[in-house]
Amino acid sequence: MIKLFTDGAAQGNPGPGGYGAILRYGSYEKELSEGFRLTTNNRMELLAVIAGLEALRKEGIPVTIYSDSKYVVEAVEKGWLWNWEKKNFKDKANPDLWKRYIPLHHRYKPRFVWIKGHAGHPENERCDQLAVGAASGGGLLTDHGYEDSLRSQK
Repeated sequence: MIKLFTDGAAQGNPGPGGYGAILRYGSYEKELSEGFRLTTNNRMELLAVIAGLEALRKEGIPVTIYSDSKYVVEAVEKGWLWNWEKKNFKDKANPDLWKRYIPLHHRYKPRFVWIKGHAGHPENERCDQLAVGAASGGGLLTDHGYEDSLRSQK
């Protein structure tokens, strides 16, 4: 089984943000993180999942995603995502990321497990460190999906 631990953070929400993810398969482990100059916490939580799934190289192995984001976990596990998709994400946040997630979901069919954030779970704490570190670092990337949506609202 592949275990994917994820977390996202935004300072100010919206503000600078980042995500952290840990992929674990047997003795193999890989850490991922990126920081963005302007984004939201929910976008970073979802992007952590996407980045982790995009980093996978093998199909057909069960994937379990551990996340402290009820937004992400419940959207998938309670089936809300599929209703949003049917309505073309009308009036829903982050359609660009959800549309990026959907093919990954179909490819890997991950199972989600919600874990309480900041409760001493070692991998969740490490993902948080990666996310906050990425958000605080230099060379922050542009979250085009978020910043373009701000421009279109004007």
